[in-house]
Amino acid sequence: MRPPRPPTAGRAPGRAKNRRGFADRTAGYVFLLPWFAGLAVFTVGPLLYSLYLSFTDYSLLQSPHWVGLANFREMFTSDPRFFHAARVTLVYVVVSVPVKLALALGVALLLNRRRRGIGVYRSLFYLPSLLGTSVAVALVWRSLFAQGGAVSDGFGAIGLPKTDFINSTTWALPAIILLACWQFGAPMVIFLAGLKQIPTELYDAVDVDGAGKWGRFRHITLPLLSPVIFFNVLLETINSFQAFTPSFIISNGTGGPADSTLFYTLYLYQRGFTDFRFGYASAMAWVLLAAVAILTALMFRVSRVWVFYGDGDNR
Repeated sequence: MRPPRPPTAGRAPGRAKNRRGFADRTAGYVFLLPWFAGLAVFTVGPLLYSLYLSFTDYSLLQSPHWVGLANFREMFTSDPRFFHAARVTLVYVVVSVPVKLALALGVALLLNRRRRGIGVYRSLFYLPSLLGTSVAVALVWRSLFAQGGAVSDGFGAIGLPKTDFINSTTWALPAIILLACWQFGAPMVIFLAGLKQIPTELYDAVDVDGAGKWGRFRHITLPLLSPVIFFNVLLETINSFQAFTPSFIISNGTGGPADSTLFYTLYLYQRGFTDFRFGYASAMAWVLLAAVAILTALMFRVSRVWVFYGDGDNR
């Protein structure tokens, strides 16, 4: 007589559960395969190939020739236009980002009220950002600020000298900065969303204390909005370092006049697609990536001092 077999009722459900879990994970990976394939083909692959090209002398007419750090040495020791392009880009970032975010925050505060037709106003202020830094917008901007354009004629109408802003070494870069500041809709919407999350009870409390409008803004709005401010500063700084279309269109791809609008990305484009020095252009791209990465890390480090989260923790 055989001994009774141990009960297996408890094992079967566990095995079935494991099989279902494996099947679910497998199905998930299968659905993710197109994304992973696109990541490998269109992002990781070109990124690694660009890193390889940065150590080579390469043009379309010859195969890559390994030169080591020669491109980087030339960049930092014997290429004055490289430093000039970096300086122009830095001025653009330092001026445009604070002005753009100040405008976005100011308009968001005005639109954070219950008024009739407020949705229409929000849409109108967001419209410039919806258009984006497109070629069409840059062409219109160039015609507005060129000699005989609407802005120049407007100056003449009020008794000021007519100025060809686009061909002026003094005013060409400010015209591009003004274009960037005009497109403040995206950070404005983010600020508006952050303002909606601030409890009204806090404003009522400071009103009882007689803080006034400035006290409300300084002690309630700014601290509670600091994570949103940091997010916008980080995003706009990274995007500004990559600005290309306004400089290319307004200067006809030259960075003129006298390299006054020679952005870093435009000079990278010239070295790659005008001089056909793709190895040198790849090296410039990696220098830009390293600079933005270091700046981003520093911004996260400094954010611990002034960014306050809802749980009272400075991260």
